[in-house]
Amino acid sequence: MFELLALKKYYRRYWLATVFGIFALAVIDLLQLLVPRILKTAIDDLVVGRATPGTLMFACVLIMLIALGVAVGRFFWRYLLIGSARRIERELRSDFYNHLTTLDVAYFDKTKTGDLMAHATNDINAVRMSIGFGLVILTDIIIMGVASIIMMITIDLKLTLYALIPFPFITLFSTFFGSTIHRLFEKVQASFSLLTERVRENLAGIKVVKVFVQEPFEMERFSGISTDYIMKNMSLIKVWGTFFPIIMSLAAVGMVIVLGLGGRYVLIGAISVGSFVAFTSYLQMLVWPMIAIGRAINLFQRGAASQGRINKIMAERSTIKTLKGTQERIKGHIVIRDLTLTYQGKDIPALNAVNLEIRPNQFVGITGPIGSGKSSIVHVLLRLYEPQTGSVLIDGQDLKNLAPGFIRSQISFVPQDTFLFSDSVRNNIAFGNPGASISDIERVCHIASIHEEILELPDGFDTRIGERGITLSGGQKQRLALARALLLNRPILILDDAFSSVDAETERAILNAIRAELRGRTSIVISHRLFAIMDADRIFVMENGSIAEAGTHRELVKQKRLYHDIYRTQQIEMKLETL
Repeated sequence: MFELLALKKYYRRYWLATVFGIFALAVIDLLQLLVPRILKTAIDDLVVGRATPGTLMFACVLIMLIALGVAVGRFFWRYLLIGSARRIERELRSDFYNHLTTLDVAYFDKTKTGDLMAHATNDINAVRMSIGFGLVILTDIIIMGVASIIMMITIDLKLTLYALIPFPFITLFSTFFGSTIHRLFEKVQASFSLLTERVRENLAGIKVVKVFVQEPFEMERFSGISTDYIMKNMSLIKVWGTFFPIIMSLAAVGMVIVLGLGGRYVLIGAISVGSFVAFTSYLQMLVWPMIAIGRAINLFQRGAASQGRINKIMAERSTIKTLKGTQERIKGHIVIRDLTLTYQGKDIPALNAVNLEIRPNQFVGITGPIGSGKSSIVHVLLRLYEPQTGSVLIDGQDLKNLAPGFIRSQISFVPQDTFLFSDSVRNNIAFGNPGASISDIERVCHIASIHEEILELPDGFDTRIGERGITLSGGQKQRLALARALLLNRPILILDDAFSSVDAETERAILNAIRAELRGRTSIVISHRLFAIMDADRIFVMENGSIAEAGTHRELVKQKRLYHDIYRTQQIEMKLETL
């Protein structure tokens, strides 16, 4: 239960509503305890012949007024307590989402999206139920339970002690079932996470599933996961279903004791008929708090289990630390010294003692075989991953002294794996600059050679594209991403194989169009097509995570090493394409 203590900061914000809600609930419970007293008096008056139409009418009016008070009070406690729980749920979910945005990319590399979705939905819902209805039930147990016992004692102490014999067993069974329910609920949540992740992954990769004609296989696998989820829920339901009959049976034992012993007391005149009716009413009121102990345990166990999982994620911290450093608009002078980066879970370094220098406003090309570490340099520059050794200096400042958010605000980046939102074309292009004018948007679209194709869409720039831009081709998505990056007009521009999905002719047209854009900023173009970087001021050739060669295009061709071999191969391929 200690996991729920993490919610105390939220309760501080809503403590007044919580206090008034508990007060309203307590008043309702106490009002309900008056009804058996009124019935006792009315029945006793009827038995001895003291009752009059006026006294009976007075009793009816009192009961009606109590019922009205209970109705009004029930509205207020629901609004205050359940409303506060809903507000805490909203803030907890917002804080959870906000915290996820602060975590490193490396965290998401090792964590399934389905798990995080389950935490953000089912787990937070379970927490809300525990702090909402769980608190209501706990208050009922304390107020209604204690007050009912006190009222019973005032009628007859000995009868009360006999009537309470089964109730300790109710508490013991509730505790036992509560721990079992907690364990089973964790298994249900884990299965739900797996189910969610499977659905997400299949829908995201629906094209692959269809192309490989794997629908039957995926259906069967999904059915198996779904069946596992149902079976775990059924195990939980069996325990929960067994719990209530046992509790009700134990409660019925108490009623049998009261009927037998209490009836005898009435016959010998030890208590009045009205007292007997009031006593049984209080005993029935006591059954709910005793049963509610089990439900409260269940809710709090579920809430604690869910909050525990949330607490673990909230305890995660970014491994990318920022020391104190000045943050002025950078010029783009980049120096990398002995840089080594090994991704988590990998044995071989992605970067191994890399050294290079990029001067302000310089156009630099980076090439090399697949897996040679080209993109890893960009990951370090963007502070997406923290290198193990070495340093990166930007304008003379160590990258570790610059906040990730600041350094990313100075870099326009176009990745190879383009991500577009399910929104309009205009909003996708203006994602980093929402206030951009339509003329600025059209200008960068012309540069990216995508303007005419946008106008051909049903609603032009207002056309909504599907999830991840599914209604566009790979080349169109990459060019939209380029337009988005150019619109930002930042001092550093990085194109990471940004034209891999377009044909060579279109790539040449785009590169010619962005020459002017490249002059005014430090530009890093990563490409496996050498003609894209032939005009670069300096070219770095990577191999096995290290810089294998460096120089201009002419210098590298003359060296007749890796770059020369790649260049000759691509020349032959281009000639073959023209045949």
